[in-house]
Order: sequence, then C-alpha cells, then structure tokens
Amino acid sequence: MAAPGRLGVGIIGAGRVGPVIGAALAGVGHAITGVTSGSDDDRAAAVLPGVPVLDAVEIVRRSELVVIAVPHAELPGLVQGIADVGGWQVGQLVLHTDPAYGTDVLGPAAERGAIPLAVHPAITFNGTSVDLRQLQASFAGVTAPAAVLPIAQALAVEMGCEPVIIAEHDRAAYAEAIATASEFSRSIVQQATGLLRGIGVDNPGGYLSALVSSAVERALRDESDPLGTPPEL
Repeated sequence: MAAPGRLGVGIIGAGRVGPVIGAALAGVGHAITGVTSGSDDDRAAAVLPGVPVLDAVEIVRRSELVVIAVPHAELPGLVQGIADVGGWQVGQLVLHTDPAYGTDVLGPAAERGAIPLAVHPAITFNGTSVDLRQLQASFAGVTAPAAVLPIAQALAVEMGCEPVIIAEHDRAAYAEAIATASEFSRSIVQQATGLLRGIGVDNPGGYLSALVSSAVERALRDESDPLGTPPEL
C-alpha cells in the first residue's frame, strides 16, 4: 500500500527504461506494484529488487499509475489489447515513455476513463542505477491534455527531470530530433574510432573520449546561449 499522497506504480516493459523509471519514482516514495518480464529480468531485478514479476493485465489491475516503456511498434497493440480485456480503470494514470507518440496512442485507455500522459526523459538509458544520476541532469518531453498537464509535469520532476511541454502535433518532429542526436552521435564516434583503429591506435574510444565530450559540450553550450552570442574562437 502506498503512503498518503503516493501512488501504486506498475511497470510494463522490463527493458532498459521501465525499471529505471520505476526506481526513480520509488526513490520519492511511490510503491512499485509489479514489473512485467522482459529481455533482461536479472537487470530489472537489480534495479527493482523485490518487485514481483506480473503479467501486464495484473499490473494494470493493481496500479494507480501504469508506466509503459515498450518498443515503439508494440505500444499501440498493447494499449488496445488491455482495453479489449477491460483492463483500464477510471481515473487511473497511464504514462508512456515513447518520444514519437503523444497521448493519442493511449486513446483506448482514455476511452475507458484512464488519464493519458506522455513523458519522455531525454537520455540514453543503460538500464542500470547509473541512469538515475543522468535523470537528475536531464529534461523530459511532456504531452498531456491541458487539464492534467500539471500531473505529467509533476511526474517528470519526480523522475528527476525538468519538464518541457511538447504539443501533440509536434511529437514527430521531437522524436526526429531525439533520433538525430542519438544516432548521428553514435555513427560519428564509430566512424572516427574505426579510422584510428585502422592506423593502429590502441583504445580509440578512450583516445577520443575527452575530445568528443568537450566538442559536444561546446556545441550544446553554443546552441543553448539565449542571447545568441557568437562562440569564442
């Protein structure tokens, strides 16, 4: 049973994201009711020790807040499938973490009285407790109906993130920005380390670590300057 003002939180998705989100919410006093089985149950158990492994419908039955962190292609079918068996409850909070969807994908839950929320923490998850520190320095893209937007923002803050409102119709562009930053960074590092490895440099990843970190930090600082001050040479 959660303490007064706290929620019973169920996690659907035991990959790298769901258990970490659960651990972050548990850290501020919410009670984790269960987590589904996933690709790495041992890792999930390490992040959420003692939390029962349950099926999705049972997690929905037990929880006041359901966090869905599943692959993009699985989300619509999962939400609809739970609706088809009468799983969603009136007044229940349903939050997904996919960057590309707003709350429209949660329509089958909302039609049955659940409250739809979309909160995407903008970090690359490793699926370990290290991610909890990353969350403390991150932002989260938040989408929700106006009446419940403060709930989504509050949950983002409880995860450790600074919430940024993303309109429903802007989620596709938001997802493209997230994918571009993630995939381009990874691709460039792989290309550069491959070149160094080809000329015999040992540990090319370590060799480039400080360079890449400082270059990215400089680029982000330049783009974050609210006054548009030209970068120093």
